[in-house]
Amino acid sequence: MTDLKFLHGYPASVLAQVHELIAGKRLGDYLAGKYPGRHDVQSDRALYDYVSAIRQAHLRNAPGIDKVHYDSKLDVIHNALGLHTRISRVHGGQLKARKEIRIAALFRQTPPEFLRMIVVHELAHLRELEHNKAFYQLCEHMQPGYHQLEFDLRLYLTWKVLPA
Repeated sequence: MTDLKFLHGYPASVLAQVHELIAGKRLGDYLAGKYPGRHDVQSDRALYDYVSAIRQAHLRNAPGIDKVHYDSKLDVIHNALGLHTRISRVHGGQLKARKEIRIAALFRQTPPEFLRMIVVHELAHLRELEHNKAFYQLCEHMQPGYHQLEFDLRLYLTWKVLPA
């Protein structure tokens, strides 16, 4: 049986359905049918503009973001799909704070819904640092259906690591 490392914590009935899709080699078809498109946000500049537009629409009072980029090493080094960092440095006699969002490079090739979900997730960290109830409420506010998208992204990741 396939290890569903991205789906730990889900009910056994849900995992059984996933195992059934995998056994029938239908998981990829299921995802392609549900998410047929691919986004065109390919450059770091386009990603910055994309993230800024979502931030402006939902988090106008949140601090600005200094840098947004795709990171090809992110999923290997940090075991994460996105990363929100705050870096403080002394510059002259002042303390300068920079906020960065790094998105795993694998999101260059995903459906637009998955890119938006991970961006919303990282933007929510501007207001809520922890993954608590308020954090997920904010995610749901910025992206209705957030929880289903997160589950489907976990299915997508499971499908990507399946042996050919």
